[in-house]
Amino acid sequence: MGKRSTAKLTRDLCDRAVVRSEQYELWDAELAGFGLRIMPSGVKSFIVRYRIDGGGRTAKRRTYTLGRYGALTIDQARKQGKAVLGAVANGQDPGEKRIAKRGELLISQLRDLYEERGCVIQRGKRIGEPMKALTKQYTMARIDHHIVALLGRKRVGDVSIADVEQFARDVASGKTAKDEKIGPRKRIIVRGGEGAARKAIRDLSAMYSFAMRLELTDRNPVDKAAVRKTDNQRERFLTLEEVKRLGAAFDQLEASGTNPKAIAIARLWALTGCRRNEIAGLKWSEVDLDRGFLMFENTKTGRSVRPLGLAAIEILRGIARDAESAFVFPATEGESFFQGTKGIWPKVKKLSGLHDVTPHTLRHTMGSTSTSAGQALAMTGAILGHRSPRSTAIYAHVQLAPAKRAAERASAKIAVALGRPPVQPRRKAAASPAS
Repeated sequence: MGKRSTAKLTRDLCDRAVVRSEQYELWDAELAGFGLRIMPSGVKSFIVRYRIDGGGRTAKRRTYTLGRYGALTIDQARKQGKAVLGAVANGQDPGEKRIAKRGELLISQLRDLYEERGCVIQRGKRIGEPMKALTKQYTMARIDHHIVALLGRKRVGDVSIADVEQFARDVASGKTAKDEKIGPRKRIIVRGGEGAARKAIRDLSAMYSFAMRLELTDRNPVDKAAVRKTDNQRERFLTLEEVKRLGAAFDQLEASGTNPKAIAIARLWALTGCRRNEIAGLKWSEVDLDRGFLMFENTKTGRSVRPLGLAAIEILRGIARDAESAFVFPATEGESFFQGTKGIWPKVKKLSGLHDVTPHTLRHTMGSTSTSAGQALAMTGAILGHRSPRSTAIYAHVQLAPAKRAAERASAKIAVALGRPPVQPRRKAAASPAS
């Protein structure tokens, strides 16, 4: 049970317990097995630790959480601890009963626990790290609109493999799709389809993995379900001929009076390979036009420096700054950034005839165009701001000036296809920003 305190747990001792980088316990000198657990987050909880199946040294050890310090007084916690240890002495396992009781949680209740404690990155090198705020927002929205909508009233222990398979079919067929107006200039649009079903299945699996870590259940019904959890297909990207059609659609919308912010954002998606909100939510503090870089402090993969091609630089130079907003593309009302691209994108797809194209397709297009132009994968990764275990080691030896030249060569081809006039480089060469 760890090194014991030499004194009885008191309010003063609990108050003075410092927070460390790792979880640790303070054990009571009077009641064996009764202690205070201190988490790196600063949460302090009373616990009881005991062994089951006879209590020998080889028996399984279980930790039973009594409640948080503050919500429970020390006297209340000690009294509960004695009751738990008394039940153990009589051959009972209070923890097993609690696990069984927790299995009665509804999926909607598990959703609340997951939002509070379980939203962490599930895949890649950064597994276990908290999700970015926007990623968490999108994840919880999918859970609410698909999982809670269809499975919310079921108990965690009652969801079967057949339920998971039916859930996937229902989301794919559009059963959860909706378009509701919830206020002035505000709507909730939920789309179904195969892609939405795959993401919802991944979210459901993550929720069950979280529930297993908390010992709320001993199974994940998604694991054995006959459902697709990944795309297993090549990423869609545009040919230069398709980019020409896209550029013609942008020109036609611009000529018809479409909001110039929306057109500029869409063109920059194509010319930079940046993610959707990296451009839509771009701030002037992240733009260095003299040296030709975007310097994001907080992206999906952390801090990121992206080289810009000349065509992208010229678009940014032509945007007038709003003295009252930090954003390059401020919203018409409020303090956020412009959200109007959602309204024009269906028009772009219709005019261009590219019905399967999304803003993220333009990111793949930049990557494929760069690679097809003969750029090394490391250069393409620097343009797109990738951070993967394999490429990170290469990026350590890649200077940003060559990456910027690679971005200029790749984006120049896309600029021509978009119908943008060729841009001549300025006399002063661009320098690499300090890392």
